[in-house]
Amino acid sequence: MSVEVMSVIIAALALLVAYQGYQLKKQTNSDHNLKSDTKNDTELRTSLQYISRGVDDIKVDLRANEKITQEVAERVTRVEESAKQAHKRIDNLQGKEG
Repeated sequence: MSVEVMSVIIAALALLVAYQGYQLKKQTNSDHNLKSDTKNDTELRTSLQYISRGVDDIKVDLRANEKITQEVAERVTRVEESAKQAHKRIDNLQGKEG
C-alpha cells in the first residue's frame, strides 16, 4: 500500500473515532439533561402536592368557618327576637305605670 492510501485510511478512521466520541458525548449530555429534567419534574410535583394539601386544608377550614358563621347568625336572630319581645314587655310595663 502506498503512503497516500494509508493516510486516507488513517484520516477516515480518525474521523470515525471523532464522530463516535461526539455521539457518546451527546448521549452523555442527553442523559445528564434527562436526569436534571427528572429531578426538576420531581421537585415540581412535590411542590404541587404540597400546594394541593394546603388548598384542601383551607377548604376544610372554610367549611368549619361557614358552619360557625351559620350558628352565630342563628343565635343573633334568636337574640334579636328575644330583645324585640323584651322591648314589648318593657313598653307594656311602662304603659301600666304611666
